[in-house]
Amino acid sequence: RKTDISYLFSEEERHLRANDRPFNLSYRYANNAIKTSKYNIFTFLPLNLFEQFRRLANAYFLFLFCLQLIPQVSSLSWFTTAVPLILVLGITAVKDANDDINRHRTDKQVNNRRVDVLVDGQLRNEKWMNVQVGDIIKLENNQFVTADLLLLSSSEPLNLVYVETAELDGETNLKVKQALTVTGEMGDSIDKLATFKGEVRCEPPNNRLDKFKGTLTLDQQVSSLDNDKVLLRGCTLRNTEWCFGLVVFGGPDTKLMQNSGKTVFKRTSIDHLMNVLVLCIFGFLATMCTILAIGNAIWEVKEGSVFTAFLPRENGIDASLSSFLTFWSYVIVLNTVVPISLYVSVEIIRLGNSFYIDWDRKMYYPKSDTPAQARTTTLNEELGQIKYIFSDKTGTLTQNIMTFNRCSIKGKAYGDFCFLFSLQKTDKVDFSWNQLADPKFVFHDHSLLETVKDGNPEAQTFFRLLALCHTVMPEEKTEGELVYQAQSPDEGALVTAARNFGFVFRSRTPETITIMENGRKVVYELVAVLDFNNVRKRMSVIVRSPDGRITLFCKGADTIIYERLHPSCSKLMEVTTKHLNEYAGDGLRTLVLAYKDLDESYLGEWRQRHHEAVTSIEDREERLDEVYEEIEKDMMVGLPAAAWRRNQSVLSSGHLEIKQNHTAENIGYSCNMLREEMKDIFIVAANTAEGVREELQVWMYFQTCLWGGFLIIPGSFHLQAFALEKNMQLELLRTACMCQTVICCRVTPLQKAQVVQLVKKYKQAVTLAIGDGANDVSMIKAAHIGVGISGQEGMQAVLSSDFSFAQFRYLQRLLLVHGRWSYLRMCKFLQYFFYKNFTFTFVHFWYAFFCGFSAQTVYDEWFITCYNLVYTALPVLGLSLFDQDVNDRWSSRHPQLYSPGQLNLYFNKKIFVRCMMHSCYSSLILFFIPWAAIHDTVRDDGKDIADYQSFALLAQTCLLVVVSIQLCLDTHYWTAVNQFFVWGSLAAYFAVTFTMYSNGMFFIFTSAFPFVGTARNSLNQPNMWLTIFLASLLCILPVVAFRFILIQLRPTINDKVRHKVRKEALPAPPPRRPPPRRISTRRSGYAFSHAQGYGDLVTSKGFLRPLKSRPALFIQKDSALAQNEPQHYRTISEEPEGSMSP
Repeated sequence: RKTDISYLFSEEERHLRANDRPFNLSYRYANNAIKTSKYNIFTFLPLNLFEQFRRLANAYFLFLFCLQLIPQVSSLSWFTTAVPLILVLGITAVKDANDDINRHRTDKQVNNRRVDVLVDGQLRNEKWMNVQVGDIIKLENNQFVTADLLLLSSSEPLNLVYVETAELDGETNLKVKQALTVTGEMGDSIDKLATFKGEVRCEPPNNRLDKFKGTLTLDQQVSSLDNDKVLLRGCTLRNTEWCFGLVVFGGPDTKLMQNSGKTVFKRTSIDHLMNVLVLCIFGFLATMCTILAIGNAIWEVKEGSVFTAFLPRENGIDASLSSFLTFWSYVIVLNTVVPISLYVSVEIIRLGNSFYIDWDRKMYYPKSDTPAQARTTTLNEELGQIKYIFSDKTGTLTQNIMTFNRCSIKGKAYGDFCFLFSLQKTDKVDFSWNQLADPKFVFHDHSLLETVKDGNPEAQTFFRLLALCHTVMPEEKTEGELVYQAQSPDEGALVTAARNFGFVFRSRTPETITIMENGRKVVYELVAVLDFNNVRKRMSVIVRSPDGRITLFCKGADTIIYERLHPSCSKLMEVTTKHLNEYAGDGLRTLVLAYKDLDESYLGEWRQRHHEAVTSIEDREERLDEVYEEIEKDMMVGLPAAAWRRNQSVLSSGHLEIKQNHTAENIGYSCNMLREEMKDIFIVAANTAEGVREELQVWMYFQTCLWGGFLIIPGSFHLQAFALEKNMQLELLRTACMCQTVICCRVTPLQKAQVVQLVKKYKQAVTLAIGDGANDVSMIKAAHIGVGISGQEGMQAVLSSDFSFAQFRYLQRLLLVHGRWSYLRMCKFLQYFFYKNFTFTFVHFWYAFFCGFSAQTVYDEWFITCYNLVYTALPVLGLSLFDQDVNDRWSSRHPQLYSPGQLNLYFNKKIFVRCMMHSCYSSLILFFIPWAAIHDTVRDDGKDIADYQSFALLAQTCLLVVVSIQLCLDTHYWTAVNQFFVWGSLAAYFAVTFTMYSNGMFFIFTSAFPFVGTARNSLNQPNMWLTIFLASLLCILPVVAFRFILIQLRPTINDKVRHKVRKEALPAPPPRRPPPRRISTRRSGYAFSHAQGYGDLVTSKGFLRPLKSRPALFIQKDSALAQNEPQHYRTISEEPEGSMSP
């Protein structure tokens, strides 16, 4: 047994023994506890500070603070940097602590769930975190699977269990797992299970959900283990009273956790740009300080000696040392080019815009009482720059709810369009006459029920076929209370429709099917089941009625059934095809029903050939297909349509993840990802790496001539083995980017993330991934923005997402309204913030040439402290929280407004340089106009006013007025809050200035407030106010003129829409009208979630028990399964007490 350290870090094979903890602990396998938190009470402060000071700006301000503690260097008080720095660190630390507390709470909730564990021959109720590899645990109906388990035994015949795997693969239809016979014999005997000493050797922990390889050794007998023998963590036990399992992988080693991906700290593209700009600003700051330090050295040599008589130098300080110290002094003085308040303001703006998402009533889903939620506050503006959307299909683009909506019987259509989408409320069909009807079933066309009641033979055959041709299992808890357990939602919807129209499927045995036909019990002999598979795309049953009539009933994809119809059906087929196209145009999922009468002699011969095919050793599948093909010919036709209600799609191009290859096109057309005019459909079909490469290159060459098209990458084998290999990634990416839509079929969670990372790495574009299941977690974490839908597949996607809501259609509002507004506001904020701070700082630079490069500040020290934190903080926050170029209705009506964000036009390096040039011009005006106006100026009474303090007051007043007017010019949407912030800040400035420059403050704090009397002596002079007006006019007038000319010559899309807004009235909310009917030749194939093998299962002799001996599994009558809605399952937080371990 290997127990060395190298083995622990490179596990090649897992070896465990049941009921032997010491043996298993020797391998140091991970226990079942999970941990997603980052800190604990001891490590929080040092680790959090370390992470915060890794941000360049924070480290820079800490360095500044240290410089300000050196008297020979500092020309500003230490508190001007310390207060903002402590504020920033404190706010960020509180936010990080709150996030980690939530992670701790979630971890604790999961780890403290309880399960029955077999310990020392007894079942003990233990916490999940205490479960070890090799333990045997007992699960009961509706419990979550604790860890990755080897199934040992169950309460069901043949040791079967039913599991819902929604949190693993996103599929809500039930899966069947089966234990080995050698372990299934133990049943629920605690004594036998306690003495079970089987040894398991299997693959090491990995993320492959669809594969498991291993062996079980028991009493010198070795049994093979595969994926059908394993229950994975994240599954939910359904329709099974109990089962026992052996823990193989626990906690972080489980396939669920292996697929969850690493949690990465997401930064927006603006954050990355700001980091680059900050580095550039540091370089620019160093350049300015170097220039001023050189100027100080020259001045000291040429002019400084003149002043030594009354300003003697300290001992040991010469011109070169003075120049060195001046460099660091100016680093402090000019540090406002990178103000720390910038980061505080950014966090506040993001938080405010996050609240808008949380409070948006138009993104609230009342049916489930689910509001939209911004789960992170750092990515809002990124929502306005999305270029690629990666979407899951099941539960995301579609609601995965199958309902019987319309049908065509013998050329007559029922369930007309108006009944589905009419604004007027139509009466529902009353099924109260049928005591066995499903109360949840809704249908509006009364004529269909009347046709059935009138005894129309075609209509009755239609529903008889639906009641007989399926693999549904019935549960009858009490007389008349039926629950159908369907392997796919398609099956459940069709059998439920037949049930309500009077053809009720009651029970089945391996030889018979019992239905109630309009209240009369009829037992059909089940002669044969011709099972479904993805090649046949159809399913058939052969039954014998009580009167001896033998009939083959078949249902399947339209194209498949049409090929097998009798020539006499050609005219009916034309009418049916017309109806099919209408249904497909409305986004409905369709299938065709057909039947055929058989005679006894032919059936006997066919059954003999069928038996030979079943028992053949070689080419069994091919021989069975031939036998099936032989009998499924010359059938008669009818047509129903069962449909899932799909969510509204946002964009006409993007990326999808589809469950099966043959439904990829249909999903694309149903969700408007594809259009009828898109004729160029390319499916990767090669089975070798070189073949895949050649196909991609051929398609890419073809697309250079005709841009657009539709690419399907089928199957995880091609995608994982070939297309995502490093030497082929670029071929895949080039081909995909030339298509309007790309659909990847049957991809694993890891492959989803790899596709996202491929686009992120090479396209340098902002990506968004949206999904609703645990299988989407890796993709959600990998994308720049992850959106979780709180749907029917649990809460794993929501817990890992950045934003969440209940319906896919809300993505449109999230991007086109909230995302665009957030991006626009953030860009305006950054432009204005850099403008006002560069203007503030450049005035210092110009002043240095008039103060002997002595690092003296232009402004009062208190003005420097309050400029960013008080005087200009609230107005710019008002702009960044409330501004909008157009309202939400116009934003949704004109999606082209979103394109500037995708191109990053509102804030980039070019815009930044323009801000610097604008600031440079404004600073020249704001320095030289006050300097020239006050130079050699006297008051009205003849006294001199040309002093430093008066100049400082005039310069800072001009600066504040100009930046306030500039903010007003940038504001498009005025509110009372904006007005209050702007005028209030100006009022606060004058109030604080007159207070600080008063005699009283001087007498109390003489050294802190030296500008005594400056305000009342200067601001009562008319020429001071004229100077303020002149400086403001010279700064603002060129901006107004430039913007006017730009709008006239090169108007942007925003300018055009805003001009249209001024001319037109506010657009009304979009009316709830029927969507335009679309005639489509693209039709959905039958049973996209159906699986092969159920035909053999339902005809198995040991599969069924007498119904009376089967205890009721459904205690709650209002449960989803009891109401025949197998897709509506409770989430973790909604499970009632007692339904699972706490």
